[in-house]
Amino acid sequence: MNMEHTIVKVEDYEQYVGAESIERILNKAKFLQDLHVVNFNSTYYGGGVAEMLSSLTLLMNGLGIKTEWRVIQGTPDFFNITKKMHNALQGGEINLSEMKMHIYEEVIYENAFRNHLDHNLVILHDPQPLPMINHYKKRSPWIWRCHIDLSSPHAETWNYLLPFIEKYDAAVLSCKEYAQKMNTPQFFFKPAITPFNIKNRELSETEVDERLAHYDIPTDLPLVVQISRFDPWKDPQGVVDAFKIAQKEVDCTLVLLGNFATDDPEGAEIYESLLDSREERVLVLPYGDDTALVNSLQRRAAVVLQKSIREGFGLTVSEAMWKGTPVIGGNVGGIRYQIEDGENGFLVSSVEEAAQRIVQLVKDEKLRRRLGKNARETVRQKFLMTRYLEQYLDLFSSFETVFRINNHPQF
Repeated sequence: MNMEHTIVKVEDYEQYVGAESIERILNKAKFLQDLHVVNFNSTYYGGGVAEMLSSLTLLMNGLGIKTEWRVIQGTPDFFNITKKMHNALQGGEINLSEMKMHIYEEVIYENAFRNHLDHNLVILHDPQPLPMINHYKKRSPWIWRCHIDLSSPHAETWNYLLPFIEKYDAAVLSCKEYAQKMNTPQFFFKPAITPFNIKNRELSETEVDERLAHYDIPTDLPLVVQISRFDPWKDPQGVVDAFKIAQKEVDCTLVLLGNFATDDPEGAEIYESLLDSREERVLVLPYGDDTALVNSLQRRAAVVLQKSIREGFGLTVSEAMWKGTPVIGGNVGGIRYQIEDGENGFLVSSVEEAAQRIVQLVKDEKLRRRLGKNARETVRQKFLMTRYLEQYLDLFSSFETVFRINNHPQF
């Protein structure tokens, strides 16, 4: 059987961002040809980090920048500890014992022992692989990319991780409000989506109908949807509570769709805690890895929620906005950079506010269309992968050692 293989290239974005932007990116990439870049994170799927790496690494390779993506290996104990660290960096509590630190650092040492690096640039994502920098003779720039809300990190955890971070040549955070006092230079890259993958590509009404029918999702009433990992920071119980208040004024159906990232051991526990909330008009579905279903729900929904109480960025917000669907988001972190309250969606700070906005949007189709149109344009201008890619190219170009390696004396 002959199959045609296609890889999305930068040029494919011209229809959305214009020829001038594409030409600028291509010119910047010319000076970075044959660089060898490697990324490390902790999972191939289940969340925005993996999704962005999937798109970004393909685009970079398409530009002639040899870009790898490696995933660290770890024991269940290791991922339990790193999830607690993740939560602590977002303001949660942790008992950071000597045993936890030993397990964390020992697993990272094992990963460093089996990964041989001779790259021009090394990028590590989030706290899981962070200490790997201790185990190499550093001959090239290392970048730490943190996708977490660092606005109020747990002090003990931050103080433990900071000496690792300060060995890096750059720290890339998602928003300026996450900036921390450190010796490492800090840069701010807001995440972005690709319109070409299965999750975001255009779908016909028939395709949407078929996908929703496959999972027995009723469409006789307006759909209120939240799609995210099963994670306490996403406040799924708050979504259920807001929906039940709204139900007193409008007839609609709630769909909570989630998935389980391989590096997140809390997911199954959160999912189990939500099962008692299920009823005829409250669906809790563990099929978030079906990206065609995600796409279909975001397109068919009257309202999409992302009622997070902490959020590094929240790519599901931009995904739904791209589809012209109004989003109600928690007034936190990166969500505030995507939603302009009352212009392209709504920001809320309580269950009651979320319920009020659900009622308002379900009742007012004209408002939904206006917000949805503005939302798509916001994503087109600010949150497509070409902008994110260009920021990385600019950062790579700023490292003098990169250009010495590539023999570009003009830099």
